[in-house]
Amino acid sequence: MSEAGMAMDEPARLEVDRLLDDRETRIIVCCGSGGVGKTTTAAALGLRAAERGRRAVVLTIDPARRLAQSMGIDSLDNTPRKVTGVGAGGDGAGGDGDGRAPGELHAMMLDMKRTFDEIVEGHTDPERAEAILANPFYQSLSAGFAGTQEYMAMEKLGQLRARDDWDLIVVDTPPSRSALDFLDAPKRLGSFLDGKFIRVLMAPAKVGGRAGMKFLNVGMSLMTGTLSKLMGASLLKDVQTFVAAMDTMFGGFRTRADATFRLLQAPGTAFLVVAAPEPDALREAAYFVERLAAERMPLAGLVLNRVHGSDADQLSAERALAAAENLEEGGIVDQESGKAGLRDDDRSTPDTGLDDGGDTAAEADADVEEITAGLLRLHAERMQVIAREQRTRDRFTSLHPEVAVAEVAALPGDVHDLAGLRAIGERLAAGVPAGA
Repeated sequence: MSEAGMAMDEPARLEVDRLLDDRETRIIVCCGSGGVGKTTTAAALGLRAAERGRRAVVLTIDPARRLAQSMGIDSLDNTPRKVTGVGAGGDGAGGDGDGRAPGELHAMMLDMKRTFDEIVEGHTDPERAEAILANPFYQSLSAGFAGTQEYMAMEKLGQLRARDDWDLIVVDTPPSRSALDFLDAPKRLGSFLDGKFIRVLMAPAKVGGRAGMKFLNVGMSLMTGTLSKLMGASLLKDVQTFVAAMDTMFGGFRTRADATFRLLQAPGTAFLVVAAPEPDALREAAYFVERLAAERMPLAGLVLNRVHGSDADQLSAERALAAAENLEEGGIVDQESGKAGLRDDDRSTPDTGLDDGGDTAAEADADVEEITAGLLRLHAERMQVIAREQRTRDRFTSLHPEVAVAEVAALPGDVHDLAGLRAIGERLAAGVPAGA
């Protein structure tokens, strides 16, 4: 290993295939900041698991369309859609003579409002469900109340797990620190929908008159700006109708969210923190690691994406730069000045063409040396990037030596199909960058 690739303490290697092959692992949650390849990682994990014999579904909460595009699906919605070209009919490992049964891969994107509607439809009679879905207060709540998306992600995860149609669920969370907001969702939305909140809403109706409406408007303004658009007596009527229709459901929200929260803490769940070898991304990764530990969530390890490597790492950046300078200052410059001097001395001599071969050879040598010097400088820059990434990773591992790491080599281009996802999966399984 080169000087740039050396580290004081190498972290434990995250064995991705062992994680995917473990039938006890039923949920994998990928979390991390934006722009680190989290969605691609989740899709690649789902694909690799399916082609190793698992029945996997990937749930994305990120509104980006990259996941659908890479899987050849026109669009993703709240219903899991099967991905073709996976398992026995695909090019992957599963069902291809390796002793594993062919798996399946499905993918979906969370539709927050539709999930909320499904809860209402599934836990009330048709007449009451129709009244709730048509209620303006409910429509505002289901479409934009703070924390609803994260709560609905918990609900959808619980639904997928309860159906038992898949033996592995891979969850792709939203970017930035809000990726862990779903851990707070039961507490935040539960407190919003518990008995105390109901009593607050019902109090204005009991008081009546302008005083009651003033009290209600103050309460609403504190809870969400969206509800302030609803004014006057119609607001009070909508709230009363909503509360009356939802009264029997409030307790179920907290119960199901708490059950899903406990599911995330259970041994069958594994969290993967995804990052890039950059200071900001690894600072976010450290935050995730510490938060997961505080919540007693099972952390499987860190996926470090887009790591650079080199097959010529025995040539250090310093030696490459020195060699480039020798070529530029010694060979190329002297040769060019020599040719220039020759032209000055023979300025009055007619050009007979007899020396063209010598000039061409000298120019070719100069071009080769110039190209070589340029390549040496590019190599030096790459080795400097590798060294910088290594130092950044070492700072993280020194703070969190217990976290296993899989380093994923950077691809030359973007992932836009199943072949690209397979390539990412292979790098995930290898756990070290190419050339390292």
